[in-house]
Amino acid sequence: MKGKAITLFLMTNILFLGELVGRCGIASLKTGLAGIKTKYSVDYTVINGEGMTNGYGIGKQHSMQLGKLGIDLTTGGEKMFYKPDFVEFMQKCSFVLRPLNYPPQCPGKGVKNVNINNNSFLIINLQGHSGMKQSIQNAFVAIDAFLKKVEGDPIILVQYHAATTAEKATMLHFLDGRVAAVIGTHTKVMSADERVTESGTAFISDNGRVGSFMSVGGFDTETEIGKYRTQIPQRSREAWDDPRIQGVVVSIDEKTKKAIKIEIVDEKVDVKKPQEA
Repeated sequence: MKGKAITLFLMTNILFLGELVGRCGIASLKTGLAGIKTKYSVDYTVINGEGMTNGYGIGKQHSMQLGKLGIDLTTGGEKMFYKPDFVEFMQKCSFVLRPLNYPPQCPGKGVKNVNINNNSFLIINLQGHSGMKQSIQNAFVAIDAFLKKVEGDPIILVQYHAATTAEKATMLHFLDGRVAAVIGTHTKVMSADERVTESGTAFISDNGRVGSFMSVGGFDTETEIGKYRTQIPQRSREAWDDPRIQGVVVSIDEKTKKAIKIEIVDEKVDVKKPQEA
């Protein structure tokens, strides 16, 4: 009697973490990221870091700190240039991606070519349009033009920073089968629409956040309620209740260069609020 054939997959696991929000998010990474990377056999880690510095933007020192915490690549969207010291630093920064469809005069790059497990990967950061104030190139036009110029046969991963699920789902269908993943960010609320298409493209419209879960997008609830009740502008304050690390792990078949699995990460971490916070 002949045994059944066993199909073996050589997989690369990419961890896409949700938007990092303030000091609670940083403390959560310090406490819990190493264990998550071990648990999910992570080969490479990407995070949206544009809310790292007090929830608004990335400071120069904070951007460098992420590498020490185990992050391989940081992305950002509409808030990433809020801190002046980071704008100049971005000219020579190789571990942070701005959106590909920003003006060419904008410092930094929107694409990174990396070697992971002896496989060539292209990681692309894009920003959407609905609800965004910037005047930028159409994301669909930009990514289409870029993909037509790609040389070789790399595994392509796209992070799409956009506000609406409809826009992000549209990008999935536009890129279906052309890239291995389309991972949405921006709302900081984990969605429940993760899937891998028949063409081998992993997708989720939002991969959540790293920071306080019992909050309003990582911010103090009373402050945010007050804004709506009074219509008086107030500075948002970082929250510390129920710290979590959220994201997704995308597993790539190294032979077919397509996604075969996307798995939700939603891990509670034990982080203590500093007395001065």
